[in-house]
Amino acid sequence: MLGSLPVRFWRDSNALIAFLSLAGILVHLTLRYLVPAGSSGLATNLPLLIVLAVGGSLLVVRLAWRAIRGQFGADHLAGISIVASVLLEEYLAGAIVVLMLAGGETLEGYAVAEATSVLRALASRVPTLAHRRRGTGFEDVPVADIAVGEELSVLPHEICPVDGEVVQGHGTMDESYLTGEPFNISKGPGASVLSGAINGEAALAIRATRAAADSRYAQIMQVMQEAEQRRPRLRRIGDQLGAWYTPLAVGLGLGAWWWSGNPLRFLSVVVVATPCPLLIAIPVAIIGAISSAARRSVIIKDPAALEQLARCHTMIFDKTGTLTLGRPSLSDELYAPPFTRETVLPAVAAMEQYSRHPLAAAIAQVAADGKHALPAVEWIREEPGVGLHGKVGDRSILITNRTHAASRFELPPSQPTGLECVVIIDDRYAAVYRFHDVPRPDSRGFVKHLGPKHGFTRVLVVSGDREAEVRRLADLMAITHIYAEMSPEEKVAIVREETRRAGTLFIGDGINDAPALMTATVGIAFGLHSDVTTEAARVVIIDSSLSKVDELIHISLRLRRVALQSVVGGMALSGAGMMFAAFGLLSPVAGAVFQEVIDLFAVLNALRMTRPARVRTDFER
Repeated sequence: MLGSLPVRFWRDSNALIAFLSLAGILVHLTLRYLVPAGSSGLATNLPLLIVLAVGGSLLVVRLAWRAIRGQFGADHLAGISIVASVLLEEYLAGAIVVLMLAGGETLEGYAVAEATSVLRALASRVPTLAHRRRGTGFEDVPVADIAVGEELSVLPHEICPVDGEVVQGHGTMDESYLTGEPFNISKGPGASVLSGAINGEAALAIRATRAAADSRYAQIMQVMQEAEQRRPRLRRIGDQLGAWYTPLAVGLGLGAWWWSGNPLRFLSVVVVATPCPLLIAIPVAIIGAISSAARRSVIIKDPAALEQLARCHTMIFDKTGTLTLGRPSLSDELYAPPFTRETVLPAVAAMEQYSRHPLAAAIAQVAADGKHALPAVEWIREEPGVGLHGKVGDRSILITNRTHAASRFELPPSQPTGLECVVIIDDRYAAVYRFHDVPRPDSRGFVKHLGPKHGFTRVLVVSGDREAEVRRLADLMAITHIYAEMSPEEKVAIVREETRRAGTLFIGDGINDAPALMTATVGIAFGLHSDVTTEAARVVIIDSSLSKVDELIHISLRLRRVALQSVVGGMALSGAGMMFAAFGLLSPVAGAVFQEVIDLFAVLNALRMTRPARVRTDFER
């Protein structure tokens, strides 16, 4: 069917039609002045007939198909002009309209690169083979063949193929794709594992508790498919204005025909009315806005999102990696006398530089910031389920968890949020280090200014993290609407309900955010951490910063202002031209030329978006 033809074919065909139209018009004008007077006009009109037969018919069929599906826009007026010009044998006017229509769609088609399928990116992440255990070894089998109860080996850094539980081994898994929490989760015998999680440094033996088709990752793919099918179609500026402009122009043309009895009056009116400021000026402005955003490390994948962003009034944040930095940071240091920061921190940091645990990097960073000299480590080993054990100088040091240490030592009360580790020196409790995912430096100022500066009436945090973590951050940000421990399906339901009330802008960075990014009016992905997330979003911010979001909003506001100036100004001039045409003062060809002059002024104004502009953020950091 026509509607299922690839986007690339339509985009490339528009360019070919535009080139064919321009060549046909030039050949026609050349022949018109070379063919002797009184000779047949077939030779001069043949290039135009080819343009209308090939390019014009393809454009008209496409517009008719859109009309059948209920998709009406300003470009349908151009289709009416093409048909009318053929019926009234005004071939030059029709060819000019074909050039304007194909040229405008070509500009928009090349305004942004064609995005690949989000479902293809999601599916590519799933392993196709699993290591089924056989005696002391294993064999590779298709994941679809794994039955519930079978034992599998998950090697270091592999993606877990099915949901299950650990039967042998100790290690960690990164489940942030689902929960959003930036911490690796410890795994030992009896612990549950989720399909799609990334295994850590140690191999684990697991027993499948669900078939691959019923796994958590497969469920997320199903939600993604449903979200893609129900993805909102953004109504473009041109469609909104064309909804009333097109019937008005057709009505005026029919009235002129009826009043004068001359069908050429109708053609003259609709040719002058052909909304090329909508078809050309807006794509030109969009190209400029996309270029301006790209210079600021913001990639616009869907131009419609750029138009709609300024009209969103509900801001929805994921927590981890958006409002926060997405990595644990040392937030509290509790020392037991006689131990002090100077005696404990350098020794612990010296050991942690040999560990790949995410908490190790946080401790090492604090020591580096404090310019502590790290002592030499005599020996070190990591004991599964226990922690990091080693000798620094003449001291034995164990960095372990609360569960292991609580049975032997009296520890401070545990914290309700974040993570912690316990330091044991020479078999004595020395310190507790506590970690949190800290807010971005600009988070509070950005959230605070959304209402006064940009008209956002609701701000929400929707996260897969624990409620205590989400509430702690929301209190710091002064956000009152929070949803914690949300699955991807629940996130989609919340975003869909909010979108029903008002335009929504959702910001996230994990695979668990991808369905919600697709459901929101405008989805913004932070960073390039996941192909799935960047494919699901309409906008990708490479340099993860909320100030970039603010700059994007300002670019969107400027685009809307410049586009409306070009469109409204152009349509006002077209309105004056239509009146001249209705009274017989403009022929179809003269009307087409007049419309081209209008286009020139509209495009020149739209080109202002291509000039580098100083975009400032308007919130306090």
